Amino acid sequence: MSTTRLSTKTKLAYGAGDLGAAIVTAINGFFLLNFLINVAGLRPGTAGNIFLIAKIWDAVNDPLVGWLTDRTVSKFGRRRPWLLFAAIPFGLAFFLQWIVPPLNETGLFWYYLIIALLLDTAFTAINVPYAALTAELTQDYDERTRLSSVRMSFSILGGVLAAFFHGIIVSLYPQDPRLGYTISAAIWAFAIAAPCFITFFGTREPDFAVNAKVEEGPGMLEGLKIVFRNRAFVLVTIIYLLSWLAIQFAQNNLQIFTKDWIKLDMSVFSFLLLAIQFSSFIWVLIWAKVSDRIGKKNIYYLGAGFFVFALLGLFFLQPGQTVLTFILAAVAGIGISVGYLVPWSMIPDVVELDQLETGQRREGVYYGFFVFLQKMGLALGLFISGWALELSGYINATPDVPNPAQPASALLTIRFLIGPVSAVIVLLSFIAVWAYPITREKHAEIRRKLEMKGNLGPSSSD
Repeated sequence: MSTTRLSTKTKLAYGAGDLGAAIVTAINGFFLLNFLINVAGLRPGTAGNIFLIAKIWDAVNDPLVGWLTDRTVSKFGRRRPWLLFAAIPFGLAFFLQWIVPPLNETGLFWYYLIIALLLDTAFTAINVPYAALTAELTQDYDERTRLSSVRMSFSILGGVLAAFFHGIIVSLYPQDPRLGYTISAAIWAFAIAAPCFITFFGTREPDFAVNAKVEEGPGMLEGLKIVFRNRAFVLVTIIYLLSWLAIQFAQNNLQIFTKDWIKLDMSVFSFLLLAIQFSSFIWVLIWAKVSDRIGKKNIYYLGAGFFVFALLGLFFLQPGQTVLTFILAAVAGIGISVGYLVPWSMIPDVVELDQLETGQRREGVYYGFFVFLQKMGLALGLFISGWALELSGYINATPDVPNPAQPASALLTIRFLIGPVSAVIVLLSFIAVWAYPITREKHAEIRRKLEMKGNLGPSSSD
């Protein structure tokens, strides 16, 4: 079995493609809830409802796009054409999300709901085929971890720059935050679309993907039933959903937590995000190296343990403890990195197990559902956080009172969401990691059986 590595050019071109999704996820995760509540003027519960409704559409949209990419036939392959045509709508929808039109609360609800549906659709059309490329560019167990580490390095670095400079740009307009958000969104809209073209022109799908014929097989719904009979996939989805949900709970509430409890202003908050994301960036590279020695499951246990420690520490912080807040943020980055890296490096192995059992390559269906989980984690975090703040009596900011004093019930709710609630979710994911069956040895066995059947693509494409 060949283990030829991908070229550096291919890895970099592929990794760059995750910048758009990373920018959207980072800015939405850290800033969107506060924007809708304290800038656009929606009540927390109303804002939460927008994300819940959007996920109902995503439940159809993500697996459907995945299924369609599996059935796409073109001279450019199955996945890359989607990046080419969806890039500009992706950037435009993101920009429109940060506009505050002159509407009443009902009008604003419908405006942000429609934009959320459009943005989620464009996100899916980009990220599902992009993610599915991982399993096609290389079939080597450890090379996939290395490729995922390059991708996640770009992802985290993109999140670092986006979250940091977005906060800085907005903070330049303290008297008119709406203008600050509009200017920043215009800049990032371009940065979201451009990387899609880098991946399109900088990678090449292997011959077995370019020349693939649409096989007569199960339809989308039947395909999903088969997918969920794959025990390894079910466990990976649980790992990813729980780890990503915990990350989103922390991200969604961090700005409100630091503003209303720790008493940080926006410019200092931007540097806090830099500490988190830079730590995650460094540790993705470290964990990718360590994984070659101790395996994916063990690095997850270690990294997630640091995350739990940091989350519980945040709960006990007191107002004004800025230095300790930064220390815990850097520690949290150690754990956040494995939440990015490990599930995404596991999913290609699951795809090949499915190929062994069914004789079909259906990366699109698997990755479609995985992207759905990514957005589901963000949406659930925003929805639950929004309604928790609503029920706790959270007071919206207004132009006249930009920093209202929050009741004790709201402050305690914010601390629980960012601390114990997130920590318990991470700990629950350990059960699924323990039960996950595909080790390096198991994957080698899957590869041997696929080779014996003559049902295996080349080990590298470049």
